[in-house]
Amino acid sequence: MKQTGLIWFNNDLRVHDNPALLEASLHCQRLICLFCYDSHWFKPTGLNARPLGDTRHRFLNQSLMDLSDQLARRGQSLIVVSGEPVAVISDLIRRFKVEALYRSDHVGVYENRQWQHLKADFPRLEFVSLSSHTLFRPEQLPFTLTSLPESFSRFRRQVEALDIDPPLMMPKQLSAPVEALTEESQGFAISDAEQSLFEGGERAALAQLEAYFSSDRPAHYKHWRNELDGWSNSTKFSPWLANGNLSVRRLLKRLRDFEQEQVANESTYWIFFELLWREYFQWVARKLGHKLFSAQGVAKNKKQCCFYPERYQKWCHGNTPYPLVNALMNQLNQTGYMSNRGRQIVASCLVNELQLDWRFGAAYFEQQLIDYDVASNWGNWQYIAGVGMDPRGGRHFNIDKQTRQFDPEGRFIRDWQGEVTAPQLDSVDAADWPILPGKPTQ
Repeated sequence: MKQTGLIWFNNDLRVHDNPALLEASLHCQRLICLFCYDSHWFKPTGLNARPLGDTRHRFLNQSLMDLSDQLARRGQSLIVVSGEPVAVISDLIRRFKVEALYRSDHVGVYENRQWQHLKADFPRLEFVSLSSHTLFRPEQLPFTLTSLPESFSRFRRQVEALDIDPPLMMPKQLSAPVEALTEESQGFAISDAEQSLFEGGERAALAQLEAYFSSDRPAHYKHWRNELDGWSNSTKFSPWLANGNLSVRRLLKRLRDFEQEQVANESTYWIFFELLWREYFQWVARKLGHKLFSAQGVAKNKKQCCFYPERYQKWCHGNTPYPLVNALMNQLNQTGYMSNRGRQIVASCLVNELQLDWRFGAAYFEQQLIDYDVASNWGNWQYIAGVGMDPRGGRHFNIDKQTRQFDPEGRFIRDWQGEVTAPQLDSVDAADWPILPGKPTQ
């Protein structure tokens, strides 16, 4: 039994089915529960966006407030600080003689560099990283990471019949907190972003889980899943899964219960099918490492593109010649959320119509989406851009066809104000000369 341990929360902001929290509590007499607001998240990157936008910040703070309440019910307290995580954790290790550091596995290159930095600085410390963000543990997969199938279809065929661990039972009482740290927590200041339809936190996640599977919506999921708007047209679990408010294994168990007690059909299978898509991207990200963020991706197929600042800004702010794209981007900017179909449409527009570097779109999504997940976001953008593992290469959505199919009456475009006055893609030509009336664009 260790005297003092520290659990570093990140994408696992919950108590239920949390292997790292359980392991830490079982093996440590005292436990520091830490969340660190990385100062890097608030600074613009080279891709013209901040890693953490205001709406994401609000959802994250709500998640932390709820996690704090859930831990308090079990005799623990959450310490929230801002700074550079390696420096913050190193200080806590030294001050409180921490003997073991725990976390949930993370596929992010940046997060894993921090973990490895700490391991190098504290070689005598015990480091424990456990799977909590995926359906499968690495040892359950029927292939090594280096042999990960190069297409989702091959991956699905090899894993969809595998047994999946049931959710863990968590103790009602956790190890005692380090009382001297309680006053150091910086609290949870809610940002001034507009209120979203989503509320962050484990309680909200479990409430949505129960509400969804207590209805008949799972039995009709596939029919409505491509709708651009409407709370009931998709499961809406993604923000809570991305932030770890909801365990994906808990979600799958509830789905299986519904299939056993109510009905198992093509729609309920499709929910599982899309969880497997999410799963695939988690393992792709783990395999690719830094290549997940490379312009040419794993395919080494760099797209021919330039950075047109005006086009990028018009895409971000819903001011392009494409009303459906504008409406979708307005929805994203106001709510922090967009349907899966909408994401594919606007991503295809940025890559194909606007001929911009896909990474700028991925970075903007990272800033704005409340359900941002490093693997799903960057993996899907690679998929659309044709630089990912998918052998077919790229997706080009016909915007007019998508508009006729998914917004035939123009209701979505009107609701989200997608029509703009005199839309024009470029106001200057390639040599920065003003484009005069009647002069064709480049």
